[in-house]
Amino acid sequence: MEVRLAVGLKIKVQLTCGGEIAMGPGKANLLDAIAREGSISAAARTMGMSYRRAWLLVDTMNRCWAQPLVVAQTGGGAQVTAAGGEVIDFYRAVQRQADGAGDGPEMAHLSRLIRDVPLPAKEAKGAKGAGPA
Repeated sequence: MEVRLAVGLKIKVQLTCGGEIAMGPGKANLLDAIAREGSISAAARTMGMSYRRAWLLVDTMNRCWAQPLVVAQTGGGAQVTAAGGEVIDFYRAVQRQADGAGDGPEMAHLSRLIRDVPLPAKEAKGAKGAGPA
């Protein structure tokens, strides 16, 4: 009996601005956490990252978009702006579209062509054609 493992398709949606990543899965998750927690530091803690890392990600987002996605609140904390909410909503919609990319006939055809597991790597010494594709 032959058992075929499912072929995985992983698409990571990133929007770039110049050389910066303006939005990606991690930044979207950070925005969600800021909206939920009401502060960058609390959001960072829930995600297991340093405040500095979270702040740098927020800074990058705010510099890349036409309007800031996160603003400081008077008296402390931070909030996701209306622009930030709009970006998240549309970004998540694009993610859902990308997630559905593996459901078509093209992916089914690729699934029939791919091996269940890769062949063992060849020794680099003296192997002809062993370089990367």
